[in-house]
Amino acid sequence: MNTIDEHIKKNEFSNMYLLFGKEDYLKITYRNKLRKTIISPDDSMNYSYFEGKDIDETAVISMAGTVPFFSERRLIVVENSGLFKRQNELSEFLSSLPETTFLVFVEQEVDKRSKLYKAVQKSGTVVELNGLEEKDLKLWVATYLHQSQKKITEQNIMYMLNKTGADMQNLKNELDKLISYSASEDVITREMIDEICVAQTEGKIFEMIDAIGMRNQDRALQLYYDLLAVREKPMSILFLLIRHFNILIQLKELANEGAANGVIASKVGVPPFAVRKYIGQAKNFKNSEIRDCLEQCAEVEQQVKTGLLLDQIGVELLIIAFSRGRGSK
Repeated sequence: MNTIDEHIKKNEFSNMYLLFGKEDYLKITYRNKLRKTIISPDDSMNYSYFEGKDIDETAVISMAGTVPFFSERRLIVVENSGLFKRQNELSEFLSSLPETTFLVFVEQEVDKRSKLYKAVQKSGTVVELNGLEEKDLKLWVATYLHQSQKKITEQNIMYMLNKTGADMQNLKNELDKLISYSASEDVITREMIDEICVAQTEGKIFEMIDAIGMRNQDRALQLYYDLLAVREKPMSILFLLIRHFNILIQLKELANEGAANGVIASKVGVPPFAVRKYIGQAKNFKNSEIRDCLEQCAEVEQQVKTGLLLDQIGVELLIIAFSRGRGSK
């Protein structure tokens, strides 16, 4: 991100950019920044946009080879194409890309072994956007609120992040709701957050496993019933429990190896700001206990699929067993 910011500041750009990763808000933000600064925002003659996995590669190449119309630059944005995960003609073409043409690729996932990825990496700028580190995310929240003359404590920022998750587009929507709700009040309080912000399912799963780790069965079951009340399916909840326990066991291994938080976040698929709280939660479980939980989850899943157990009861029994008292294997 700092590289793109520097390019924009100096008005000196790479001819190729690849923005990829899980954080859609940041990808869209930097795509739009590049769009506004590489060419004039109202220059439609020298701007082309291609989207989707069925885009015409020949059309992209043809447009990229076209001289800009009464301008020094031509900009082409290619989004969600899947081109970085399959063979295509673009990788060969990029070596002869005209100096006046600028290509911006925006993708969810890429294969770093692909020819196209290596071509952009060699001659352009590649930026992976999977979310901000904790300190940067807290600063972003505070800055966003400050633009509307609102203040919030660091403690309440973390409370909100734990409740809503770190997806920045969703976070922006929740902040906009708080700004409107707070009206003439200058300070965003925890009460406002509880009143307005919607807790994400994965946040409740995290709380549920926290309760399991503390053997607080009543709390764990209440969170389960809360999820059922908002029409979450029991098997979806079971899938999230399995995913969460898998994250914990991977995270414990990486942390024991001394891996940095950024590396852990990337490998296990959690937001960078959340790594510390996951590590804290993981301390409540031995590796053998997590494996036992995963085995029991698999057994219940099989029993539900074969009609031996009702899904809602099966997941409830798991939560009761996990939170009642884990073994000392």
